[in-house]
Amino acid sequence: MKVLLAGINAKYIHSNLGIYSLRAYAREALKDKAPLIELGEYTINHSRETILQDIYKRKPDFIGFSCYIWNISLVKSLIGDLKILLPGTALWLGGPEVSYDGIRFLEQHPGVSGIMKGEGEAVFSRLLDALSRDEGPGGIPGLVYRQGERIIDTGEAEPLDISRLPFPYAGMDPGELSHRILYYESSRGCPFRCSYCLSSIDRRVRLRDMELVKRELAWFLDAGVPQVKFVDRTFNCSRGRALEIWQFIKENDRGQTNFHFEIGADLLGEEEISLLTSMRPGLVQLEIGVQSANPRTLEAIGRKTDIGKIHSVTSRIEASRRVHQHLDLIAGLPWEDKESFRESFNRVYAMKPDQLQLGFLKVLKGTPMEADAARWGIRHSSVPPYEVLSTPWLPYDAILELKGVEDMVEVYYNSRQFTHTLALLEKICGEPWDMFLALSRYYAENGLADVSHSRMARYDILWAMIQEKMAAAEAAGERTGREPGREELRDALVRDFYLRENAKSRPAFARDMHFYKEEIREFFRREEKERRYLKGYEGYDARQMERMTHVEALKDGGLLLFDYRERDPLDCNARCILLPAAGRDRGVNAPDSEKKDTGEKR
Repeated sequence: MKVLLAGINAKYIHSNLGIYSLRAYAREALKDKAPLIELGEYTINHSRETILQDIYKRKPDFIGFSCYIWNISLVKSLIGDLKILLPGTALWLGGPEVSYDGIRFLEQHPGVSGIMKGEGEAVFSRLLDALSRDEGPGGIPGLVYRQGERIIDTGEAEPLDISRLPFPYAGMDPGELSHRILYYESSRGCPFRCSYCLSSIDRRVRLRDMELVKRELAWFLDAGVPQVKFVDRTFNCSRGRALEIWQFIKENDRGQTNFHFEIGADLLGEEEISLLTSMRPGLVQLEIGVQSANPRTLEAIGRKTDIGKIHSVTSRIEASRRVHQHLDLIAGLPWEDKESFRESFNRVYAMKPDQLQLGFLKVLKGTPMEADAARWGIRHSSVPPYEVLSTPWLPYDAILELKGVEDMVEVYYNSRQFTHTLALLEKICGEPWDMFLALSRYYAENGLADVSHSRMARYDILWAMIQEKMAAAEAAGERTGREPGREELRDALVRDFYLRENAKSRPAFARDMHFYKEEIREFFRREEKERRYLKGYEGYDARQMERMTHVEALKDGGLLLFDYRERDPLDCNARCILLPAAGRDRGVNAPDSEKKDTGEKR
């Protein structure tokens, strides 16, 4: 028997932990009786025809699809044609998108042989063993399957001892995985009861043996895997365990691997914070679900969150510039109206996360939120990902406004390409939420939304919006003189532009650098002799160093030097050095275009 386990991932870089784990368990449990098990990893960006053709050419006797909200529509579209092309092939499905309504799914899709519910490793292994002996799946817990015209549900399988699960990547060539994000779990279950989350269904936290975990982490470190994402829910619910794992990866760090953890920030104590802030920059990144700052909302969804503690902890970690922090908010939760969400957003923004994920409630199958949605008056889409459409507190018009803000946060904040400009623009707009809302409205009013823009265009659009906003404020007499002026904003935008790359095309909003050419050349001639600022460039002459770096003039006559060989490990921005002005009076020696009175008060 030839078996194909198919995972359709959201992106190529992702690995599908489910199918790796199923194969590893079956091979160990069945040993020499194990059939040939192949893995087929695709992405939702592959065409349906490409996936169909690849599966058909493999000619499997058994196909197992891993089903999630991002791929279930594509899986459904493949089922019918696969049954026509491979009529003798058994089609089985597993994963959260089919585990909670297996009977109805089989009724709607007659080509599917059965569903593996919940944890699949032992169920899959027993099913293969039965089929290889020409026996039916009867008596195997954890299945919903067809028997003639009947559909049979065998109930729930017993939870696994996850220390008995084999390492899913054992025996694989690390080279095969060198460009992938590898998912890993050291525990299953979650002690918390967040009503929107599938993990709330299983509160029995099961921990993998620590010695196994350390051996497996050493494999990732030795292999130089770029990123390992722990899928543990609330990784630090056991403080001692979290400390031991973090200490291990710190002591065995090879300088290549990044580890991602989903944590509860308000559970961190002094010892954990001290350890995290002593890590190599970029070794660890943390995902922290804040979800809302509204106490009534948090109570309604079953979260016990100390927002003040989260702010204190994340601020201390951020100040170290060693750990990437990703903070999440969810729009569409009970009791959260537009003004409440605005407050939640501003509070999380003040924590200065490296990424701020503004997401929308997804009413997932099997969650308490699905059962309670009607009671709350939450209306959601009937198709994956079952996203909220409206609530009694947030009508669809407000949802659309929030989606516009989400787009702007993704482009202008999460890209980390506009940090200096946004810090100044916020002073003009008043609050972070108002700033992103103004950006969203500018895009909409100028026909810029839903258009793919180049990196250069994003800067040009932001500069145009800044110009318009400042002109309107001046015309209305709303300028106080305490806000940043045009030239200060120009400096910030040019700085942001060149921090990421030594761009060949110069932006239109940048200053004319002709006046500074000789001064810049003289700087590099001095640097060739003194090596004061560009250490590590000893093998290069002045002309080469000038090409490899970039120098930009500021409004006050200072020069910014951008060193692209040395980058921040958290945001990938170049090292930026402020060089002193060369004894010039900018007001006297500046070209005429830069002498103009900007109307700013000093």
